[in-house]
Amino acid sequence: MAISIRACVHEIARRFAAADLYYGHGTDNAHDEAVYLVFAALDLPFDCPESALDEALDNAQLARIRELARQRIEKRVPTAYLVNRAWFCGLPFYVDEHVLIPRSPVAELIEAEFSPWLEADRIGRVLDIGTGSGCIAIACAYALPQARVDAIDNDRAALAIAQRNIDAHGLGARVAAIESDLFSALDDCRYDLIIANPPYVDAQDMADLPPEYAHEPAAALAAGDDGLAVVERLLNEARDHLTADGLLVLEVGNSQAALEAARPALPMLWLDCEMGGDGVCIIEARDLG
Repeated sequence: MAISIRACVHEIARRFAAADLYYGHGTDNAHDEAVYLVFAALDLPFDCPESALDEALDNAQLARIRELARQRIEKRVPTAYLVNRAWFCGLPFYVDEHVLIPRSPVAELIEAEFSPWLEADRIGRVLDIGTGSGCIAIACAYALPQARVDAIDNDRAALAIAQRNIDAHGLGARVAAIESDLFSALDDCRYDLIIANPPYVDAQDMADLPPEYAHEPAAALAAGDDGLAVVERLLNEARDHLTADGLLVLEVGNSQAALEAARPALPMLWLDCEMGGDGVCIIEARDLG
């Protein structure tokens, strides 16, 4: 017997609720996760008419959705990887297990065009360190239409996905995907804005992560005992790649306390993100001397 899209969402939501899944990749409850999976599997926009939910699914559609739900429950694969789709700053991105699923609180800064810390029309060059899917670089290109953006990563598989997303958004003329271990391939380039979302998860947090996170690339998460293995290198080199009035936006998550202890003399403005998330700070170029 055929069932409607609405009934399918309810069915999947019940199964998710009973499975005690972890939600940390775009949703925070079973119903929203079910909507995410079903709508993405059907290529249905989230703002579709309410009447569309009463349409019946054919057998192939229902079978695919139920198989995806099985993998979500039994293998704990995040929905974003199952449907190869995630959103950041309201924009769609292709994702798979070569890149982290977009979820950075830096999205709030991008949507605010980095006000009041920088004047948007004076941001000419932006560097996105650890670009992964390219979501931050691409969102910056939309928010700052006058800026050129370099999106760097040291993982070629991740860069291929970033390039795929750059092409999908038609931003190839302004966003460049570059293979680089931090600043190693950038020569003497300087930027008005550097956004860094490097690996920052310490050893204890890595051991405590829910099973869903095991599907993400460990190299993009793990950063030694204190979570600062990459951050320390980045801070030592960033000043040479910022303009005189440039700004570094650095995300370190739960390693905030470790960074404050390691760099007590470094002025860091920690942001209170209204949409959730923590461990994001702003550092001015002149303070990195």
